[in-house]
Amino acid sequence: MSAPLLEVSSTPVSAMSPDEHARLNHLLVQTAAADKHAFSALYDALAPTVYSVCLSVLRNPALAEEVAQDVFVEVWTSAAKFDPQRGNARSWVGRLAHGRAVDKLRSHVAAVHRDDRDALLTQATYTEPLEDEALGHVEAQRLRRAIGEIGEPHSTAVALAFFNGLTHAELAESTGVPLGTAKTRVRDGVKKLKAILGREGR
Repeated sequence: MSAPLLEVSSTPVSAMSPDEHARLNHLLVQTAAADKHAFSALYDALAPTVYSVCLSVLRNPALAEEVAQDVFVEVWTSAAKFDPQRGNARSWVGRLAHGRAVDKLRSHVAAVHRDDRDALLTQATYTEPLEDEALGHVEAQRLRRAIGEIGEPHSTAVALAFFNGLTHAELAESTGVPLGTAKTRVRDGVKKLKAILGREGR
């Protein structure tokens, strides 16, 4: 059965009460039983959250709406995987949204023409720990390759910083980690980049 077609909302996300969390948990469980009415109600409640998560990662409204639609298709087809004993529906759907958005960002960056990617790297606006002369003069092609070698979660953190211009706070929000963790991932990622580039330069 295909998921009902729904319009993505960009309404601001608001806080939820325990009763609302319980209601959403029930709706997600009912969605697993192919209840279209439950799915529609779940969508109405969580569309703003999904769109917000996607937009925070992609920073592109059109791409965020596209990914949000994909997220709700996945919710419809994968709702049976949700376990209300291990978490709440909002967090579960939010993690799906974040994963989809990061995957979309990676594929979008990979699809950009080589010259455009060079320009993105050259003009990157992320200047907190990455404003570093040791990296600032590295050839874009070498830098892209090195970012791919540093491993997760550091490669994602550094790539989001370079390609999407995220600040520490935005990076923390988009990846769902504390601010300190986001800073550490970028800092450690930059250290690994320097080590890789240093070996290549020998």
